[in-house]
Order: sequence, then C-alpha cells, then structure tokens
Amino acid sequence: MQVATHADVLARFGHALSDPTRARLLLALREGPGYPTELAASLGTSRQSLSNHLTCLRGCGLVVATAEGRRTRYELVAPGLVHALEDLLRLTLAVDPLVCGSTPKECC
Repeated sequence: MQVATHADVLARFGHALSDPTRARLLLALREGPGYPTELAASLGTSRQSLSNHLTCLRGCGLVVATAEGRRTRYELVAPGLVHALEDLLRLTLAVDPLVCGSTPKECC
C-alpha cells in the first residue's frame, strides 16, 4: 500500500466532491452505512450510476465495502471523514459572480 501525501489526500477528496452525485452519496453515508439499492433510490439515480460513483469513492480511499452474503454494505472509511464533511458543511463561501458563474462548473 502506498502512503499518500497531504496534497494527494486533498486532491482525492476534491475529486470525490467535484461531482454532485458523489457529494450527495458521501452525505448519505455520513448518516451511516448503506446498500446500493437503497442508496440509488434515495439519491434518485440508477444502480449502474451509483455503482460507478461508489467505485470512484473506493478508489479515492473514502469508502469501504463489506460483503454481507449476497449484499454489499458501503460506509465511510473513518469517523474522521464524518467530522470533515460536517466541518465543510459549516463553511460559508464568498462566491464572486464576476469570476465564477452561477454554477460550480462555470467556476472550477
């Protein structure tokens, strides 16, 4: 296993949060472990799309999967990630509409 630098960790976290579905998925898992079928239904996305996002989050090292018979349970990799997400939710951003458009994609 390779040890990631602080910059690598932030880049992976940023990549995970850069997609609205992945961001919503992380917020859903912040509440507790979940199963793909239920997560897809609660997020209003297809199982295939959700599977792709879960694979990305696993690859970023943010989510772990545990086999439970024929089902797989997904959860955040560490309790510290819950705290990090909650800290991010408390941030107030000062968005400059002259620099960034009305959507995040226009800015970043």
